[in-house]
Amino acid sequence: MSKGKEMTMQLTVAGGKDIEVSDATFGREFSEALVHQVVNAYLAGGRAGTKAQKNRSSARGGGKKPWRQKGTGRARVGDIRTPLWRSGGTAHGPRPRSYAQKVNKKARRAALRGVLSQRMAEGRLLVLGSLELDAPKTKDFLERLDRLGVKGEKVL
Repeated sequence: MSKGKEMTMQLTVAGGKDIEVSDATFGREFSEALVHQVVNAYLAGGRAGTKAQKNRSSARGGGKKPWRQKGTGRARVGDIRTPLWRSGGTAHGPRPRSYAQKVNKKARRAALRGVLSQRMAEGRLLVLGSLELDAPKTKDFLERLDRLGVKGEKVL
């Protein structure tokens, strides 16, 4: 696609009118790998990542050496909160983290354009000029969707 000339395509709106849409948006190739990457990044960004356990430094207490280093006949110990002891900290336990993945802006936009292009090619794209309801009631909205022929479909 050249930047100088912008091609246009025809798209039928729900009322029966045709509108011209940009070929740059609705004439793209669909890349399943790119869409997969963007969707995975979106879902990963929604994860909380708040799981945590106390390590030996964040466990309460344990400031004093329990017994002297030599002469007791016991093993040397410097802290009662070692992971080997009861009520000690956890060794290599989970820490808070972010699951966010970076996706470039151009890649995210290209994935959206690819999905829109594929939906239009399959005839699964319906555009509404406006959606006016008498009252904000789910029953009225579902009746309107039924009249449009998209009942039971995913609607955005």
